[in-house]
Amino acid sequence: MSKVLIIAEHLNGKLNSSTARCVTCAKAFNAASIDVLVLADAVDAIAAEAAAIDGVNKVLTIANPANAHALAAVYAPQVVAAAAGYSHVLAPSTTFGKDLAPRIAALLGVAQVSDIAEVLGAHQFKRPIYAGNAIITVEAPATATLVATVRTASFAAAGGGGSAAVEALNVSAELPTHTRFVELQQGKSDRPDLQSASRVVSGGRGVGSAENFAVIYKLADKLGAAVGASRAAVDAGYVPSDLQVGQTGKIIAPELYMAIGISGAIQHLTGIKDAGTIVAINKDSEAPIFEIADIGLVGDLFVLVPELEAALG
Repeated sequence: MSKVLIIAEHLNGKLNSSTARCVTCAKAFNAASIDVLVLADAVDAIAAEAAAIDGVNKVLTIANPANAHALAAVYAPQVVAAAAGYSHVLAPSTTFGKDLAPRIAALLGVAQVSDIAEVLGAHQFKRPIYAGNAIITVEAPATATLVATVRTASFAAAGGGGSAAVEALNVSAELPTHTRFVELQQGKSDRPDLQSASRVVSGGRGVGSAENFAVIYKLADKLGAAVGASRAAVDAGYVPSDLQVGQTGKIIAPELYMAIGISGAIQHLTGIKDAGTIVAINKDSEAPIFEIADIGLVGDLFVLVPELEAALG
C-alpha cells in the first residue's frame, strides 16, 4: 500500500488551499496513510489547520528558524530526511511546489512527475502537455520514491472535520549556505486571492487601457470576485503580472470565470479549462473564447458590463 507525504504550502502563518487539494489527489491512491509535512519557524497554527483536513492521518512538523521563509534549497534536504519510508512525496503545482519538488527529486536521485491531473493508479497518472492541447498517460517506476507535483486546478479541496495527530520531527539535514532570504515582495488586495477564489473576473487587451480596467474591478467588487487578466493585458501594462491567468500565469478552477475582452488564445484557455462556468464577453463573434464558453455575449464590453452591474443591483 502507498504511503504519501504531502509538503504543506503556507504563507504568513496560514495554510494554502493547495494542500487540501493535494490530499484529494492522494486519496485516489488508496494510500495506507496520508501525512502532511509542515516546515516553518512557528508550526503550531499551520499544523492545526493541516490536522483538520479530512483524510490526513498525521501532521509532521519541523520547526527551525531557517524555515521562516519558504526557500526550496533549505526545505529540500529536510523533506528528504523526513520522507524516509514514504512511497510518494507530493507538492502542489504552484510556484512553491515547482521550485521545491525538482530539488527533492534530485536529492533522491529519481525522476519527477509533473502536473498530475488524474490518478489512474498508485504509479499511473494523466497529465497535460502542449499547453493542455493533449493529455498523456505516464507511468512511474514502483521501485523508487515517487516525487510529483499536483495540478491543483484538477482536484477539489478536501473538506474539514479531520483530527490528525501532530508529531514534531527532529531531522538531521545539512542546510545550504549559498542561499539566503533577501525580501518578499507581495501584492496586497482586499479582493479574494486569484488562485483560490470561487469567482474570477478577467480582462484582456479589449479593455483598452489601465484606466479602463476600472470596469473589471467594479464588476468584480459587485460579485465578490477576484480579478485576473490575460497575458496581452499584462504585457500592455494594464495590470501587474501577478494577475495573469494562463499557461505562463496562474492555473485556476473557479466556479465562475468571466472573460471580458479576452479573445481566448490557447495559452489563456489552458489556465481556465477546469472552471465550472465560463462567461465570455467580446465584440468579435469569432473569438476562440466562445468555443469553450458556457455563456457568450457578443457586443461592446463598455455597454454590456455596466448593464450587468445594474442587473446585479
